[in-house]
Amino acid sequence: MKKYLGIAALCILLILPGFRSQAQTFKFGHINSDELLQALPEFDTAQAKLEKFRKELLNAIEMMSVEFNNKSDQYQKESKNYSDIVKQTKEQELVDMQRRIQETQTNAQTQFQDKQNQLFQPIYQKVDKAIKDVGKENGFTYVFDVSKGSLLYFDETKSTNLLPLAKAKLGIKK
Repeated sequence: MKKYLGIAALCILLILPGFRSQAQTFKFGHINSDELLQALPEFDTAQAKLEKFRKELLNAIEMMSVEFNNKSDQYQKESKNYSDIVKQTKEQELVDMQRRIQETQTNAQTQFQDKQNQLFQPIYQKVDKAIKDVGKENGFTYVFDVSKGSLLYFDETKSTNLLPLAKAKLGIKK
């Protein structure tokens, strides 16, 4: 019996260090991905292209609105001189024009969102990949994005700011 107890004790002593070495130590990091995005030169370029596109869309809608207002004013001034058939025709033209303006506004919103996705999606993917690569290369278990607002607290002394590493990975000097 003593022999079995001695063997069991020896096994326990041999197994316990193995369990301790398997205990995980977590390495935490944090980053402000918005700050990283805005540091990229591509971000400013995409922002400028999007603003130019927005202005083009607004100009097109503005031109349509000016034309509508001119025709509406003309109709208001001359409507008493029109026959009933001409009045109905002019009113229908104004209604159709108003509908086209509304459709153009709706289409412009969709086009703007599509353009925004087209311009910024590659940048978001680039930043996401850089953050994941830096996390993996430096052995981080978790990386939290402090710009998303879901992280309520973190101890900066126990978490590494990955922003400088990610900027270096992307070749950003700022």
